[in-house]
Amino acid sequence: MTESARGHLAMLAFSALVAGSFSLGGMAAPFIDPAALNAVRFALAAAAMWAIALATTGVPRTMFAAPWRYLIVAALFAAYFVTMFEGLKTAEPVSMSAVFTLNPALSAVFGYLLLSQVTTLWMAAAIVIGGAGALWVIFDGSPQALAAFAIGRGEAIFFWGVVGHALYAPLLRRFNRGEPAAALTATILTVGAVMLALWSGPRMFATPWAELPAIVWWTIGYTAIAATALSFSLVRYATFRLPSAKVMAYTYLTPSWVILWEIAVGQGTPQAMVLPGVALTALALLMLLREETA
Repeated sequence: MTESARGHLAMLAFSALVAGSFSLGGMAAPFIDPAALNAVRFALAAAAMWAIALATTGVPRTMFAAPWRYLIVAALFAAYFVTMFEGLKTAEPVSMSAVFTLNPALSAVFGYLLLSQVTTLWMAAAIVIGGAGALWVIFDGSPQALAAFAIGRGEAIFFWGVVGHALYAPLLRRFNRGEPAAALTATILTVGAVMLALWSGPRMFATPWAELPAIVWWTIGYTAIAATALSFSLVRYATFRLPSAKVMAYTYLTPSWVILWEIAVGQGTPQAMVLPGVALTALALLMLLREETA
């Protein structure tokens, strides 16, 4: 297997792991406050990332300079996950994952504004097609709902989290001072865990942790280890073997994986009307994976 193929395999696994967060999160969301859940999840993920950092690159003292940087990016990162679980209380996982596929378009805008990164015409076309597919899914393939902009409450909440996630990436690059990626991620997760614990406050202490259904603990464990620590390692692995555009392309595969996850966990299949939108996001993936000629 070539190094490029290994990178693609890593991103395929990454997109499947991320998709699982939507399906499991949808099942756990009604039972626990989103901030309290993510405070515990961030703490577990931080512990895993500190272990990875200490076992690989170490933790240089220089990375603790200008700690205000971590407050900003951790707040954006935490907001993304809190709005995701809050949105899953009322929105379907497939629809929520479609909102997530708006991330490349928003990242392109913020990348241009903050880093002067210019998107190629081919990539822009793929982003537009992927965005159109996302809107199709979000509005259930209904032109009337799109015209009235009748977006669901859960999708609307999560959209602002996705905006924060899209802003997170270019800000992290702008703030970066050469810190090792694993140690940097561990620091952000630690700061995020503290912020979420303070934010949830009484709600966290009032949560009957011993009485929570098993799905909540499965979701916390899965999102902490598989969807955070392991996903980080996969993206890191792929980044050294694939162009950044192709790494980003796998975002568009998330709705397709979510459909398979929903079937696997017994939540049924989505409405047939959303499938053309899922197909458009898959087309966007294929376009971004294609070798660019311009």
